[in-house]
Amino acid sequence: MQTELVATGELKRSLEALLFVASESLSIDAIVKLTRATHVEVAEAIQQLSEEYADRGIVVREIAGGYRFASSPVARHVVEAYLLPAKTNLSPAAMETLAIVAYLQPVSKAEIEAVRGVNVDSVVATLIDRRFIVEAGRRDVAGRPMEYKTTPEFLESFSLRSLSDLPPVDFDATALELPLKSADPVGAPSSDPAYDQSGPDTEHSGSDGIGAFNSGPDGIGAVNSGPDGIGALRGEPEPSNTQP
Repeated sequence: MQTELVATGELKRSLEALLFVASESLSIDAIVKLTRATHVEVAEAIQQLSEEYADRGIVVREIAGGYRFASSPVARHVVEAYLLPAKTNLSPAAMETLAIVAYLQPVSKAEIEAVRGVNVDSVVATLIDRRFIVEAGRRDVAGRPMEYKTTPEFLESFSLRSLSDLPPVDFDATALELPLKSADPVGAPSSDPAYDQSGPDTEHSGSDGIGAFNSGPDGIGAVNSGPDGIGALRGEPEPSNTQP
């Protein structure tokens, strides 16, 4: 054991420097390898550093399977004012698509469209541009469709340590609970409230949407359950974390 690292405070100083320069979360295993300390010593140093920074503008956060410095929630509004562009909200269609990818990943466009019932090319491009999803390779089936998965930025934006923090969803039970819709007369507008003829980017999520991410004024990235028993992520994505 490198006890001198703990006794002299060198481990805590090294940890503080690593968290400051890291562009992504650092796992305990990675910190152990870099500092040559033990897992127990690193865990204790993280706990000490977290306590020291608890009341500052910068805090230590456990997220995406590791630790990193981030702006404190109490400074959220001023950080948002500095970082966020004029338009930052994801459309309801984008939030719904993001939920489908999060729960069903890796998933293809055809599978997303089968759930949403509309073309998702534009929405998928938006989510890729915002770095919430990425291409996950091609499926080894006829046509070799591209698959998509969420990113570490998605976890950070919604304050999730891992995908296991997503609210559980019983897809079989949900499918059984979905009401049957009566067919509309030929040529008549659809009676489905989730349908919007203005295009995929303006579609609104219906009450039976699967794992919808619903925007709202009640905070950023809070995880809540929807009224239909299906887990939903409510709120807008958080801004990028700032460093001192």
